Amino acid sequence: MRQLKIIVEKHPEGYVAYPLGLKGVVVGEGETYEEALEDVKSAIKFHIETFGKDVFETDEIVETFVAEVIV
Repeated sequence: MRQLKIIVEKHPEGYVAYPLGLKGVVVGEGETYEEALEDVKSAIKFHIETFGKDVFETDEIVETFVAEVIV
């Protein structure tokens, strides 16, 4: 088992969640925060079962920040 950091975004249509530290695209969604977390957790498990333990990035993410910039 590994602990992963999950980003959860709130949108007008619901919530979207995705993990940091995995190779490939893994996304979960739901009408609530909890549903999105459960969905992404299921997607992560499927991703690992399908592609093996090589899906983990080699470097551990120590801390995560959210920033805004104007471009």
